[in-house]
Amino acid sequence: ALSMVATTVGLYGIPWCKDSVLLTVLMSVIGGSMGVLDTGGNVLALNTWGAEAGPHMQALHFSFAVGAFVAPILAKMALGGSETKEIPVAEKTNQSDLKSVPTASAASAVPALQDHLEEDFLWSYVVIGTYLFLVSLFLFVLYAKGSSDQDDKSKTSLEKGKLAKHHWALIGLLFTFFLFYVGAEVTYGSYVFTYAMVFAEMKENEAAALNSVFWGTFATCRGVAIFGAAFLYPGTMITLSLSASAVSSFALAFFAHYRALLWVGTAVYGASMATVFPSGISWVEQYTVVEGKSASLFVIGAALGEMCIPAVVGYLQGRFHHIPVIMYAAFLSSTMTVILFPVMYKLATSPRENDLKEVSDTETRKALLSNSRLTEDEEDEEDEQDGREWNEADFEVIEMNDKLKNSLTDSSHKRSENSPVQVSLQPHLDDVLGNSPVVAGGSPQRQNGTVDWEKND
Repeated sequence: ALSMVATTVGLYGIPWCKDSVLLTVLMSVIGGSMGVLDTGGNVLALNTWGAEAGPHMQALHFSFAVGAFVAPILAKMALGGSETKEIPVAEKTNQSDLKSVPTASAASAVPALQDHLEEDFLWSYVVIGTYLFLVSLFLFVLYAKGSSDQDDKSKTSLEKGKLAKHHWALIGLLFTFFLFYVGAEVTYGSYVFTYAMVFAEMKENEAAALNSVFWGTFATCRGVAIFGAAFLYPGTMITLSLSASAVSSFALAFFAHYRALLWVGTAVYGASMATVFPSGISWVEQYTVVEGKSASLFVIGAALGEMCIPAVVGYLQGRFHHIPVIMYAAFLSSTMTVILFPVMYKLATSPRENDLKEVSDTETRKALLSNSRLTEDEEDEEDEQDGREWNEADFEVIEMNDKLKNSLTDSSHKRSENSPVQVSLQPHLDDVLGNSPVVAGGSPQRQNGTVDWEKND
């Protein structure tokens, strides 16, 4: 919200600016606020939607593509009337007129044209600035309503997130990756018109159409990527984009003299460049924590690529007129991105020390549990073995008691047949089964019974 307010201030001040230093300051304010908006917007999208931020990131950057595609058309429509009025004045101007004193009609026409241009520019800046101010108010309302919830959510996400083992190396490589990617994108979009005019010998309208093909496929594929990100992983989208970029840039670098390949290669190259930046941010967020510092490095890398690579290509193209430096720069940038992405993937997927410690702890716990289970199994086997021994001993005791009972019964029957005295056997049997040596009553057969017990024992 604050960055958009700063942009609004800069846009309101530019139309009335009459000093070059003040104009430079205002343009610098707008540039800085755009950088803050780019950084904060990406981080805010990641914090808001988390793992589901893929489609939202694609939609965010689709809005950039739409603005880049529509803004020149709107500017041309706004200034169309001024250009038609400027043509008659330019046609009447020649070397003889420059030497002569301007007439009153010509002198009056120039201030009128300047007033018309100032009015058009004034309303353009006022309309855009007012729109941004309204959006900033909307963001302030969201901040006032959900700042506490957002803080809690961000703290929770940071607590859950873990830094990659090679976090800063990964961030540095992604910084370089975005530098080459954005630099190639801006370079090709800026110089393809000149290439078509100089090397392909196209007419102006054909060169403009070729430039529109590049940015049109770029914006269209970013719009399609909003739905593609719902079922494709960011890494898959980056791999497909880099593959198409390498193939198309190779065709443009070495076979662009074929008119058909120039058109097809430009379209494929624009489409392949569409999803790399938002997919790259979504991809790295899967492996490490992306905060304001990390996202600002991404934006700085992209800004450096946007600033430096076109300048270098323009300088080299001016030095070497007969070499299509723009096509070779596109191929070189695609090659660098194709090399960097596997290296980043290797660093991102390398296991962290905490993960290795957790794995070792898990294995230790499993080993301890398995040992405890083995010990419990051994104890259970010992208990079962002891139980079997006790059962066998019980069975032996029962068999001995049965034999003793049978022997006593037989001897008692024999004694009862030979003696007139009837003796009750039940007390003797009960005492014997109860492991008691006492026999009830004084009986003439006490001594014989004792002898029988001793024999059985």
